[in-house]
Amino acid sequence: MPSHETKKCLRCGAGFECKAGNITQCQCFTVQLTKEEMEYVSEKYDECLCASCLKALQEEAQQKLKEANALK
Repeated sequence: MPSHETKKCLRCGAGFECKAGNITQCQCFTVQLTKEEMEYVSEKYDECLCASCLKALQEEAQQKLKEANALK
């Protein structure tokens, strides 16, 4: 994989530049996911997503976790 690649977000269709070869410069690096949040995202998608969608999925995961904990 090249150090930079133009990709299309599988969730929203937006184009973004993936910098997997320099992850600290990649747009996704701004979204810090917990292990549980990462598992939630990985269950739904197996490709890179834009930062906006990662943030939205992070919020979804947090809500699902709150709901699950409330049932305990």
